[in-house]
Amino acid sequence: MSLTDDERRIMVDLEIERAEKITEQFDTLRKQQYWDTLVNRMYYAVFHAVSALMIHSAISIHTHRGALNAFNKEFVRTGVFTEEEGHLFSKLEGMRERGDYNCFIDTTEDEIVPLIEPLKALIEKIKSKIAE
Repeated sequence: MSLTDDERRIMVDLEIERAEKITEQFDTLRKQQYWDTLVNRMYYAVFHAVSALMIHSAISIHTHRGALNAFNKEFVRTGVFTEEEGHLFSKLEGMRERGDYNCFIDTTEDEIVPLIEPLKALIEKIKSKIAE
């Protein structure tokens, strides 16, 4: 699908807005100790930010795995984002899938809380890259 510049800008803004709205939920979920839900929201916050970056860069993605692969190929391997940032996105995807689909494993506070601030920083970096 080919987008006009205005359509691209609107879609990027909507994706960033979604990422920001989801990020606002983190504190409430943390206070309630809803760790599986928190990891789900954290993953989707970064997924929407990465989607905005892809739209901004005219890179087509169709799946969650496609977003991860494109982010790593186009932005991590080229040095725009660090390997740690790429790993964070990948780790959250795996944790989200585990929390959503595996009844036998629960996400713990110790696993997820240390990832909150790096995730927020990654989203801010994505927003800065889009603003360049």
